[in-house]
Amino acid sequence: MFHLSLLSQTFAVTVLPFSFVLFFFRPDSRMASEPTKEPQSIYDFTVKDAKGNDVNLSTYKGKVLLIINVASKCGLTNSNYVELNHLYEKYKDQGLEILAFPCNQFGEQEPGSNDQITEFVCTRFKSEFPIFDKIEVNGENAAPVYKFLKLGKWGIFGDDIQWNFAKFLADKDGQIVGRYYPTTTPLSLELDIKKLLGVKE
Repeated sequence: MFHLSLLSQTFAVTVLPFSFVLFFFRPDSRMASEPTKEPQSIYDFTVKDAKGNDVNLSTYKGKVLLIINVASKCGLTNSNYVELNHLYEKYKDQGLEILAFPCNQFGEQEPGSNDQITEFVCTRFKSEFPIFDKIEVNGENAAPVYKFLKLGKWGIFGDDIQWNFAKFLADKDGQIVGRYYPTTTPLSLELDIKKLLGVKE
């Protein structure tokens, strides 16, 4: 298997070093860029806020994150925002952060611009947690952060997000530890959130 003819040995000695030098010194070589590493946690992602500014999610290190795809014209809108506000007010000072990502993929129930969505949430519900750029959560154009969220072996959930207001919980190390149906109410997550926060009864 390892036998080489004299000709091939000569070729390896004389040609490969030359190729080696060209490979490392070509200006357009891909080796000039850092290798892409597989994301290890939610902190490895940068997303856009509603104003189009980059937000590195590592800024939330040490916090428990409730990540949710939201919509303004869904039958679940009112109850979810009311309960999300309740959770945020109660636990934000203890380390809870809620990250809301508008999405128009389900019944076209989030048709507005980022400014319209933000105004709706802040005016109608007085929400204080961050609202991010409108994204897609399923399909080829799904935001990378949502592709990561769906990587877990979630069993009965399957791969895709089912509807508006699907929920994920990330622990203080940025690991995704829980996924919940859109119909799961935010307040029903309170016990799981308290455990992750280390809040005692």
